[in-house]
Amino acid sequence: MTSASATLSGDRVRLRRWREEDRAPFAAMNADGRVMEFFPKPLDRAESDALVDRIEAHFGRHDFGLWAVEVPGVAPFIGFTGLSTATFEAPFTPCVEVGWRLAVGQWGHGYATEAARLALAHGFGPIGLREIVSFTAAGNRRSRAVMERLGMARDPADDFDHPSLPERHALRRHVLYRLRSPS
Repeated sequence: MTSASATLSGDRVRLRRWREEDRAPFAAMNADGRVMEFFPKPLDRAESDALVDRIEAHFGRHDFGLWAVEVPGVAPFIGFTGLSTATFEAPFTPCVEVGWRLAVGQWGHGYATEAARLALAHGFGPIGLREIVSFTAAGNRRSRAVMERLGMARDPADDFDHPSLPERHALRRHVLYRLRSPS
């Protein structure tokens, strides 16, 4: 089994490859202003589907990616968590980022943290990464709390202006957290 086809299972969550039936709930999630508060804008259905296509293509290129997350016996799809390569230039790139996006109804249950721990273990284990980063808009306290629960460390000197956002954009300033392989 290759990394890309791996299903990662924890106590409550399962990370798996995307299915066609994930697209509709993902589009609903990406259209939700609360979910997309720290992104430039909510996504329409075509943009959301294009994102799924890019995620699947990333698996093909890198043998890892952003897995769909399910909570067996509770919800067949709650969002995504996984690993991706940064698509912009910054002082810390090239890099692999751990990231997540969950539907609002799934917030506050620890699913993002549990799923991200699975992705990190896979990145440091079978994939053999030495460092994984995570970044978000400076004001995104919820995601920053997940990063801290994961044991990721922030050096304010690493904070950066996201090059994909225009100057003076409210979300341009980003914080960077790092985690090095335990081995």
